[in-house]
Amino acid sequence: MKARVKWVEEATFLGESASGHAVVMDGPPESGGRDLGIRPMEMVLLGMGGCTAFDVVMILKKARQPVTDCVVEMEAERATSEPKVFTRIHVHFVVTGNGLSDKQVARAVELSAEKYCSASIMLSKAVDITHDYEIVSLLIADA
Repeated sequence: MKARVKWVEEATFLGESASGHAVVMDGPPESGGRDLGIRPMEMVLLGMGGCTAFDVVMILKKARQPVTDCVVEMEAERATSEPKVFTRIHVHFVVTGNGLSDKQVARAVELSAEKYCSASIMLSKAVDITHDYEIVSLLIADA
């Protein structure tokens, strides 16, 4: 896998992936940025969230679970001094579907965290990562 990051100006950088996608990263005004894009550490957190959400949805689909939505809400704490690494990340899954098995959702979250999500498994070597989930059923009453 390859990627390229090019300095644009001040604290603005353009990240380009080998798959041909680009993203703007920028710092806050107090660091010389213009707040034009996502912060690099936010990108790390989003990457982990995307990786684990992908896993959970794919695992549930393979298990023929009626999943209709999956939202991953993450809350991270960072060290107060340099380097301001993540010290704790909590991952909360909100999985929606009528008739979802609690056991299957729990298994999907566990498999992602322990076997499939390379981003969270890599980060867990240095960061305390916790997970939980909730299941939302959207039952439509008969008219």
